[in-house]
Amino acid sequence: MASLHPLQKQLRERADQERAEQVARFFKTKKGEYGAGDRFLGIRVPDIRKLVRIGKDCGVTEVLSILRSGFHEERLLAVLLLVQLYSRGDAELQAGVYSAYLAHTRCINNWDLVDVSAPKIVGAHLKNRSRKPLFVLAKSPDLWERRIAILATFDFIRSGDFHDTMRLSRLLLHDQHDLIHKAVGWMLREVGKRDRQCAEAFLEQHYTVMPRTMLRYAIEKFPAQRRKAYLLGRV
Repeated sequence: MASLHPLQKQLRERADQERAEQVARFFKTKKGEYGAGDRFLGIRVPDIRKLVRIGKDCGVTEVLSILRSGFHEERLLAVLLLVQLYSRGDAELQAGVYSAYLAHTRCINNWDLVDVSAPKIVGAHLKNRSRKPLFVLAKSPDLWERRIAILATFDFIRSGDFHDTMRLSRLLLHDQHDLIHKAVGWMLREVGKRDRQCAEAFLEQHYTVMPRTMLRYAIEKFPAQRRKAYLLGRV
């Protein structure tokens, strides 16, 4: 058995079994649920983020050893360390982090792990490059790869670039999973906060066939009467 990284040892010293059981329920870890089989230590996110700062000198290989952990909080620590490496790295290191991230998506296997990392690694890396990898991910049978695809566009949205968010939203419009409905709706909402006309052009074309959860997320910041019109099908 491989020895634990010092940061993992520090996490495990903080383990809280009662909290671990509560968090496991929150992240749907029962058989047949999206987080089935995941294991938790019961560590709070602020405590994990403190260790990210302590681990600022960790290299990619070290971080990947943590990412392969069976414990959710250790994988969260690892993706946050990868984000830190990417944000501080030169072009060569950034390319290495991006490649390592996509090679280990099997370990980035819950919505929080995706959400804190996909925009800042995948989105940031593809911002001025071909976006083709996102469309490969969006067609994946793996739920988390599909979520990575749409969440990566958050980085583009923040720069006023909505084109690929819209293309991916169309591609994922009929996805069967609630967590994709929420993710697409969230990104559409973020577009709408910056360019209401752009978001509404998409919604007016698709709102009658969108999953209800996706629609509710997308229109959350609209004026009450406009939200009501969408929900009643009277746009």
